Amino acid sequence: MGISSANSYSKSDINVVNINSADKTNSRKFIQNGQIQIYQSSFRGSYSSIISDSLRNAALGRKVLLVQFMKGGVKQGVANAVNLCGNLTWVRSSHSFDQYNPEEIENNKNLKESIQESTLELWNFSKQELLSGENDQIILDEIFLAIEMKIIDKDDLISTLENRFISGDVILTGTDIPKDLLMMANQVTELRS
Repeated sequence: MGISSANSYSKSDINVVNINSADKTNSRKFIQNGQIQIYQSSFRGSYSSIISDSLRNAALGRKVLLVQFMKGGVKQGVANAVNLCGNLTWVRSSHSFDQYNPEEIENNKNLKESIQESTLELWNFSKQELLSGENDQIILDEIFLAIEMKIIDKDDLISTLENRFISGDVILTGTDIPKDLLMMANQVTELRS
C-alpha cells in the first residue's frame, strides 16, 4: 500500500476532490446545532435528574456547562466556577435570588440590584458560551424565572438560541415558559410531582 500526496492525483480522476485551503471563496462555517430541550415543572427544584444527566455526560467525556441562575448561597459566580469530572463546569450566581425571601428582595433596592447584576453576569457568560461552539451540552437552569423577573430579556434569549453554535443540546428549565420559546423547542418535557 502506498501513500501519496494530493499533488500526485490525476486531475481527471472524478473520485478525488481537490481542496485548496488558500482559496476561501467556497468555504463557509457549517453550524451544527443540537436540539433545544425545555423541561417544565409546576414547582421549582424538580430538575435533579437533569443535573445527574449532566454529570453522566461529563464523565463520558462530553464538555458540559451547567448554569444555575437562581441558585446560589456559595458566592460562586463566573470567576469561581466549579469543575467536576474534568468536563463539567458548574456555575451558580455569586449573589442569588434563593438566598432571600421575595419580600426582602423587593424592599431592599441594593440587594435587588446586586441579585440582578449577578444574574446578568451569568447570562452574559452563558451567551458567550452558546455562541462559542466549545461545549457539547449547555443547561440553563431556571432561566425562565430570570425572564419572568425581567432580569433577562426574552428576545435576547431567543436571538441567542437562534444564533447558537453547539454540537449538542441546550436544555432550559423553568416553571412558566413563554409560548414563543415553547415553539422553538425540539422537545418539551413536563415534569409532574
